[in-house]
Amino acid sequence: MSAQPPPPAPASVAGDGRPPLQELPEAAPSGIRSGWAAQRPLVLRLHFYAGLLVAPFLLVAATTGFLYACSYQAEKIVYADQLEVPVGRSELPVSEQVAAARKAHPEGSVSAVRPSPEDRATSRVLLSGVPGVDPDHTLAVFVNPYTGEVRGALEQYGSTGALPLRTWIDELHRDLHLGEPGRLYSELAASWLWVITGGGLVLWFGRRRAQRKLRGTTGRRRALTLHGTVGVWAAAGLFFVSATGLTWSTYAGETISELREQLGQSTPSVTATAAGGEHAEHQAGSGTGEHGVGLDAVLKAARSEGLSNPVEIVPPADASSAYVVKQIQRSWPEKQDSVAVDPATGEVTDVLRFADYPVLAKLTRWGIDAHTGVLFGLVNQMLLAALAVGLITLIVYGYRMWWQRGRGSAFGRPVPRGAWQHVPAYVLVPLLACLAVLGYFVPLLGIPLVGFLAVDIVLGEIAYRRGRRTYA
Repeated sequence: MSAQPPPPAPASVAGDGRPPLQELPEAAPSGIRSGWAAQRPLVLRLHFYAGLLVAPFLLVAATTGFLYACSYQAEKIVYADQLEVPVGRSELPVSEQVAAARKAHPEGSVSAVRPSPEDRATSRVLLSGVPGVDPDHTLAVFVNPYTGEVRGALEQYGSTGALPLRTWIDELHRDLHLGEPGRLYSELAASWLWVITGGGLVLWFGRRRAQRKLRGTTGRRRALTLHGTVGVWAAAGLFFVSATGLTWSTYAGETISELREQLGQSTPSVTATAAGGEHAEHQAGSGTGEHGVGLDAVLKAARSEGLSNPVEIVPPADASSAYVVKQIQRSWPEKQDSVAVDPATGEVTDVLRFADYPVLAKLTRWGIDAHTGVLFGLVNQMLLAALAVGLITLIVYGYRMWWQRGRGSAFGRPVPRGAWQHVPAYVLVPLLACLAVLGYFVPLLGIPLVGFLAVDIVLGEIAYRRGRRTYA
């Protein structure tokens, strides 16, 4: 038998002697494939481009999220003088603590009072309408509950009582200190994070077991292994922060709120109407927080309904309104019960238990609190910090792999076009329909996706006209 000619050497990638890429195969010749072989190139291309273009936003969100997770403990250190006091024999009445705060800060009016929740903690008297304070913030006056000494005053933001350091980091994470336009960056990151994560999981588990075990490898294959391993371990957490981040985003969040309302799953609130009506006249100036029977009687009434610390007392808004006392503990188990107290009689007029919240309202509350690091306290914050580090690692290794696909100082070429042409219609059509629906309800997923496709089509047309490729 005549000797068979040796097989031809693999073609180079770009005619410059580069070896062919094994992990990212070219799109196959025209024709419909079946199974994973048909779908992998499409998933790979989506994962590649989404990661490449959205990763900068994710990197900012992960970095600022890491800072926010650490801000709780930093806040305790930075503001220790305002937050902590030596334990005394007995606490002063809440009304006297408020009077001490108003003497030191007569400006504005009392919007809420947070009595000392534990032995070494100060009480907070929250003032609104204070000159020089952001209208969305309050001025928190810290009072020693044992002596009435005012320990200082700081701006406070949000229901978790964020002080200036945490507020600054929170706004950096949420909108980069750019206001409402800046919130688009975080919503874009949350909208695409689950897509990128899901695509990565599908690609990782779609590889054969032998390909996944690349021990002792170096270069791009090792980077791919580390990228995939970190992604698999972090996937559940990334799905979670993506979903919970969307719940209070600008556009997707509004859609979610409307859906909850239509399903009767909105977060309820206690009815704060005074039973005395027009006869429940305020017996003190509106700026003091003392109305009718006073703060101490109101707090006593709330305690009789089982509202334990920490609580917040909100004075009546007008003569026909009641006091609202609500628990504000967001850590597990959550304390979110609230009551309304008639300022004229000191009687409880309405009670709302967290146990009676609709299911979606509870899930939303738990999800947001876990996302912000308060649901499980320090453990929650450590997990969020680790997740942020994991996401940063994924992004760095993702860009590193792109760089390693190239040579010298050039980034690697993108994943080849045409992958969708080999996906069976029974898979492609439902997929496109799902993407259309998701794009409608999550606009910062849909709009960029349409933009990606438009740019890709234009670039493909340019390449075709230059003779670099042919249509399938």
